[in-house]
Amino acid sequence: MKTIKLYSEARRGNVETLTFKNAPKGWNSWDCYGASVTEEEVLLNAELMRDELLEYGWDTVVVDIQWYEPTADSSFYHKFTELDMDEYSRLIPSVNRFPSAKDGQGFKALGEKIHAMGLKFGIHIMRGIPRQAVHQNTPIKDSTYTAREIASANSIAPWNTDMYGLDPDHPGSQVYYDSLFELYASWGVDYIKVDDIADSKLYGTHLDEIKMIHKAIKNSGRPMVLSLSPGPANIEYAEECQEYANLWRMTDDYWDIWELLFGMFERCRVWAQYVKEGSYPDCDMLPMGRIGIRSIDGGATDRMTRFTQAEQRTMMTLWSIFGSPLMFGGDLRYNDDFTWGILKDETLTLMHREVTSRREVSNDGTLITWEGISQEHQYTAIFNVSDYEVTIAHPVAGKITIASHDVCLLKNDEKVTLYGQ
Repeated sequence: MKTIKLYSEARRGNVETLTFKNAPKGWNSWDCYGASVTEEEVLLNAELMRDELLEYGWDTVVVDIQWYEPTADSSFYHKFTELDMDEYSRLIPSVNRFPSAKDGQGFKALGEKIHAMGLKFGIHIMRGIPRQAVHQNTPIKDSTYTAREIASANSIAPWNTDMYGLDPDHPGSQVYYDSLFELYASWGVDYIKVDDIADSKLYGTHLDEIKMIHKAIKNSGRPMVLSLSPGPANIEYAEECQEYANLWRMTDDYWDIWELLFGMFERCRVWAQYVKEGSYPDCDMLPMGRIGIRSIDGGATDRMTRFTQAEQRTMMTLWSIFGSPLMFGGDLRYNDDFTWGILKDETLTLMHREVTSRREVSNDGTLITWEGISQEHQYTAIFNVSDYEVTIAHPVAGKITIASHDVCLLKNDEKVTLYGQ
């Protein structure tokens, strides 16, 4: 069994050497468990990823938001609830949900278990500092500063009450972020998803805090993938996103609704020129398999994805030819044969890994055609976005019939049969 490496290891102490062969692939807990995932659920999904998907390049396990909240029970946020925090104003995992975090261990033990499986470990954080730290005026590690001094009380997330932003003009703000990422480095974190930062809804892009976090990762001595959420990121900051981050969301939360998938074609068209080795516009997680187990988002609760098999092929093909990160959102324990099959599809795996340039070729409102080029192959994806079957005559491949919301993929002008077709 040969494992596909998605990105190379950087030399410790020189994080700028972290480079990507292509965008990360993995699993994120949000779509299935909202804010309430437990250590047991994370490990069970990690084990399945190791056993079933690692050889296809899926290698990153991400614990999403609220891992520091003991009472988290769905995707619904509990306003102004008590959070678990250390003596230096830094949030730590709740032991009732992550038992290995006892005795101040944080995520160190969980990270070690995931690394032992040959996987990478990621966490979600909100930008800024906990409000409760500010209210208690707790200290900042390795300084004489306190939380109240460095917080910007007018900088908040409208959808989550946990944090205040940081004052970019106060020297203690960088000291705090440095202490935060020093802690994450000690836990063995490989991937950081930072929320309320790419598009904060109230204030736009928090470029100053992005720069501080970028610097804190460098100062930590440990390479970490930096992912910015939520979207849509402002394309006016595309070059800054490339300079200071690895991934950034092009959209708000994405769910299993055809209209959202259809809208992604235009987002991909606009952002395609900014996909390059080491930095990737992010189409968001893949709401496939069983999702909404403890989540009220996306217009439904516990369900198998509402996407048809054709729509899932379209999504996986668009994400792959575009070069988006691929983060599976369902609980892997409930995957059916089709879900496993499309995640392991060899052509999609190869295309995602090797395409170095991509573009939308045409869009007539019924068929949208994309081209992806690698050193060895030319891929052409013809998407039928209409509500009816379409037949076309290709100059090399001949007569092609494409079902509604499905895709025909050509590799060097030869038709490829994707899983389930």
